[in-house]
Amino acid sequence: MRLRHALLALLCTFGAASAPAAAKPAPADYDLVISHGHLVDGSGSPWFAADIGIRGGRIATIGNLAKASAKRRIDAGGRVVAPGFIDMLGQSEISILVDPRLPSKIYQGITTEITGEGDSIAPLLGEARTEMQMGFDRYQIKPDWTDFAGYFRRLEQQGIGINLASYVGATTIRKVVIGTTNRPPTATELQRMRALVRDAMHQGAIGVSSSLEYSPAPYASTEELIALASEAAPFGGIYATHLRSEGDGMDAALDEAFRIGREAHVPVEIWHLKIAGKRNWGRMPAIVARIEAARASGLDVAADTYAYPAWFNGMSAFVPPWAHDGGTAKMVERLKDPATRERVRKDMLTPSSDWDNEWEEVTGPEGVLIGVTNNPALHGLQGKTVQQIATARGRDPLDTLLDILVEDGGGTECAVFGMSEDDVALALMQPWTSVNNDSSGTATDGLLGAEHPHPRAYGTFPRILRKYVREEHKLTLEDAVRKFTSLPAARVRLADRGLIKQGLWADLVIFDPATVADRATFESPNQLSSGMQWVLVNGVPVIEDGRMTGARPGRVLRGAGYRAPPSH
Repeated sequence: MRLRHALLALLCTFGAASAPAAAKPAPADYDLVISHGHLVDGSGSPWFAADIGIRGGRIATIGNLAKASAKRRIDAGGRVVAPGFIDMLGQSEISILVDPRLPSKIYQGITTEITGEGDSIAPLLGEARTEMQMGFDRYQIKPDWTDFAGYFRRLEQQGIGINLASYVGATTIRKVVIGTTNRPPTATELQRMRALVRDAMHQGAIGVSSSLEYSPAPYASTEELIALASEAAPFGGIYATHLRSEGDGMDAALDEAFRIGREAHVPVEIWHLKIAGKRNWGRMPAIVARIEAARASGLDVAADTYAYPAWFNGMSAFVPPWAHDGGTAKMVERLKDPATRERVRKDMLTPSSDWDNEWEEVTGPEGVLIGVTNNPALHGLQGKTVQQIATARGRDPLDTLLDILVEDGGGTECAVFGMSEDDVALALMQPWTSVNNDSSGTATDGLLGAEHPHPRAYGTFPRILRKYVREEHKLTLEDAVRKFTSLPAARVRLADRGLIKQGLWADLVIFDPATVADRATFESPNQLSSGMQWVLVNGVPVIEDGRMTGARPGRVLRGAGYRAPPSH
């Protein structure tokens, strides 16, 4: 009897010890599944129906995931699911420090921005720092970096709403080494300039850029630009340019860009392709033919556009380059001197192919709209044309423009109506043309909301979907999405973005192509676009059911030449 009890006790003890522990729930197959979507994958191919499984911020699976487990599901409900849009020329390097969410960008479906138009955020030394101080002061930014490594570190520490990459600007390099004076570099100075470009490439810049209309950039020779662009070539970088002329001197400007590409052995990207000036309207077919011929000859050249009939830039660009010698403050002093001012007026009233004379390119002073002023006393001018201001002041329109520059310390920005719609549309329709916003990310409130930007700041990508796809049928939906995604990704060597493809980062947008639309106008620009129901950056929603989440999942995207600093 005792033996039986002992055996029973032993069996009970063994059974208790060997009983299985409480089962843990199986891990979900995916962090997120997007189901029932019409996938426009970025390649230009027709849409297809599939689900997308996202894991660790990347696209893990494309297929039927009805039975898969997921931490979260989004029912796309037959709407378009596409790669996130890539802005081939944003200007958000400062404004992203003001509002890292960049509402104006994400409500367009933009998930990646490329920035650095001739003037880049780094290196921030010497006169390059001095010339940017007005912008820092306007946005109450205290710069704590001197190079790209420091700037990128600041972005990563604060978090950003979209991905961002940058060129190193040839103008910035010139300002650091030479300043704002009109002279060529010495041999020693050119070597230092080349070294600064190499440093920038090692720190993650994706190439070299120029913006040859805006002083002191016009002081650079073609040979100087070839020397700087050639430093990007070994790192897979490209040369991106705002041409030296987009008007009367367009042919010579194209010749220069083609020569730089050939002799520096780099691809060429022509920013915001246009033909400016009423005398030049209708010339876009000839410009397209010249680019096609360059491509046929073996030169890797392409372009991008924002597809509006007005550009937006510093109003000081109306002043001839010689008057900028020595920097913005010197220019303002020259405009105060009656004799020098008269020389400026004469040049502005004289047609020339030697510089991009914007005063000769507009239809009249009613075609110049004040957008941003630095002087608080002038904020009331924002949203008014030079003609309206001249009439109110009882002044000559040209003198009014120069007066405003003096009163505003040379920092005024404006929209300039100088293009024809037919030329704009033809540029957009080329198979090698992608899309840029050419405006800094902004918001409808706070410091950024106090400005009067170009409507492209809020509306470029949805406007193309509304106007050129849905209404005018100049592009198919699939081709427009290709121009927004895989085409720019290939241009700037973003091999892991721009397509809906397994293994790539999950930058994705969900929208109804029948309703997506821009709302910003030249009269009332501070209006967010509508129709982007979901926007994901690296797998994280920044717009959810049409509302901004405030998430900051963006990443700094560094070029192929990047060398990580040694770990400590």
